[in-house]
Order: sequence, then structure tokens, then C-alpha cells
Amino acid sequence: MEFSVTILGSNSAVPAHDRHQTSQIVTIGSELLMVDCGEATQIQLQRYKVKSSRINHIFISHLHGDHYLGLMGVISTFHLNKRQAPLTIYGPRGLDEIITTQLRYGNTRLCYPLQFVPTNPEQQSLLLDTKRFEAFSFPLQHRLPCTGFYFREKERPRNLIKEKLLENKLSIEAINTLKKGKDFMDSKGHVIYAADDFAYPRQPRRKYAFCSDTKFDPDLIQYIRGVDLLYHEATFMETELDRAIDTYHCTAKQAATIALEADVKKLLLGHYSSRYAELDALHMEAESVFTNSHLSIEGETYSI
Repeated sequence: MEFSVTILGSNSAVPAHDRHQTSQIVTIGSELLMVDCGEATQIQLQRYKVKSSRINHIFISHLHGDHYLGLMGVISTFHLNKRQAPLTIYGPRGLDEIITTQLRYGNTRLCYPLQFVPTNPEQQSLLLDTKRFEAFSFPLQHRLPCTGFYFREKERPRNLIKEKLLENKLSIEAINTLKKGKDFMDSKGHVIYAADDFAYPRQPRRKYAFCSDTKFDPDLIQYIRGVDLLYHEATFMETELDRAIDTYHCTAKQAATIALEADVKKLLLGHYSSRYAELDALHMEAESVFTNSHLSIEGETYSI
């Protein structure tokens, strides 16, 4: 099953250096999830040929414009395209009022169901539970209520050993039972086929965490520990540490420190200040702390 992140926007407050405000597409199997929706999101969706009709869930971290001002355009375009499928938006309280007000004054009655689920900036919360994955929010420390998001796939079926299947004529019931990691038994509870004999070990569940805007906050480590991929804002370099503190943002070094302490596998930096035309120095600063640090590049897809 595919599990990946495509970067649509990687800059901070304003577009600059051919970089755009924050937005991502998380792909889990056939599901496309949008995370944040900066101003140029629709343009980026077209540029990178994302099938936006497959987006049924949009997650908004907070109400600074560079993270949600593209949302009404997306909602409107879905309407103009005669969308029928429901759309669910997860975000801070007040976002529902913003959406409702714009629709009311635009005299727009959407042709598809729109649902709003408020996020909780005080604690971790389960937002979405599907057959293949779960989505959570968790608190970030910014200048207004803000949450990160955490996506975890559910246990995948175990892969069966082909040679064993060729040696034994198994029923569909037995095959499905073994894929679940369970022994196949007879009516008396005796094991006929042991899962460990017919299936490879279960693959670990993959996890992705998104930390949009936040000050340096070791408390968030508890929510992201051990994730396969962490996206963490790195607005500034250490030379601008005072500026980072004043604006409740992080430096590349601080993002890498969080990744190191949280024992994540890979770090993606993002939310770059427009003062940096070139990003190599931010990358080097993060790598000096956490080796597996990478720049998030718009249009690139990162597998998990």
C-alpha cells in the first residue's frame, strides 16, 4: 500500500523564490489527504497533476493565512466541478464560521455535503479512523491555537510464503485467517496451519507526523516518537534565534534536535523564511545535529 507525502508548498508567510505557502498531500492507499491549504494550493495541485477529486479530508493546523487562505478556493472549485462526495475539514474552532460566512455572503449553496470537525489544541485527539489508517491531532505551541497531525497505518495483512502455498492446498478461509496473523484451527481448537509457518513476519506500521508552526517544544516528542517521517518547521537558522523565539518558530537546528530526541527515522524541513533564497545552509545546520535531515522540495513525493 502506498504511503507518501507530496509537498505543494514549503515557504512561510509569503510566496518567494518560487516557493509557496504550506500545503501537502498525504497519500495512504487510495486516499488523498490534504494537510494545510496556503494561497497557491489549487495552482500547485494542477502543476503536479494531483487528482483533487480524490481528496475527501482536509486538515488545517491553525488560522494564520499562509496555512488556510487557499481553502475557500478549493471548496469553491469542488462546487463548480459538481462534486458529489462529502468533504470533511478538520481544523481550529472559528474556521467553520469563516467558511460559513463566506458561503453565506457569496450566496453559495454547495452541491456536496461539507462537514467540519474541530481540533483540540490542548491534547492529542483521534480525528479519523478508517479501515487502513488513523489520523490524530496533537498540540503545538504557537501564537494562537495550533495542532500538528499524525497519520498511522493500521496493521497490514501478513504476506504468505509462496512455497508453502504451493505445497499445501489451503481454503480461502485458511488463507484469510493466516493473512490476519492468526493460526487456522479445526472445530476443536487444534492448529492445522500455524501463521508463523505460512506467513512472513508482520511489517511494522508506518507513521508520519506533521508539525507546522511551533516554538521549540520538547513536550511534542511524546506524540511523534519513532515516526518514519517527520515534517517539522524550520523557519530560521540559529543566527536568527531571537527572531524565532519572538515569533514562536523554530530554527533548523532545533527541528533536528526534536527529530534526534524523538528517535524518528527521517526529517523533512520546511516553512522556510523568505529571507533565505538558498536553503543549503539550513540543510547543513540540521544535518550537523541529525544526519538524516532533508529539505522538503515542492513537487517532490517522499515515500514512507
